[in-house]
Amino acid sequence: MRTTRRVRSAAKWGDADDLRWATRHWATRIGVKAPQIHLRPMRRKWASLSTSGRLTLNTDLLRLPRDLGEFVIVHELVHLLAPNHSKVFKSFMHAYLPDWQERQRRLMSGLIFRTKKKTTVALARNETRSI
Repeated sequence: MRTTRRVRSAAKWGDADDLRWATRHWATRIGVKAPQIHLRPMRRKWASLSTSGRLTLNTDLLRLPRDLGEFVIVHELVHLLAPNHSKVFKSFMHAYLPDWQERQRRLMSGLIFRTKKKTTVALARNETRSI
């Protein structure tokens, strides 16, 4: 009998409900109240978390590998425990995603953000290409 092993980093999101489910899952795992979850195109951010508990996720996350989307979700939910990027915040990140720094590096190395009429892909630190 042949078994198929799915590589997490290559796994993609199914749809917006998949992202919402992952957010609720991580909120439970972290021990925070699941926020209201909204998806919309965002020009400059992957996500944002309001003080009223509304988590807005960039729809471009649906095109990213699942492990990078999970990094964004966990990053935002950890802000409910530590509001800034202090040592405490980083300790929580390490506790929930031991490889968070590698995921962050991978996410930042392939940035995709919209400008008014074009999508700009950051290929490297100082190199961009409009598509």
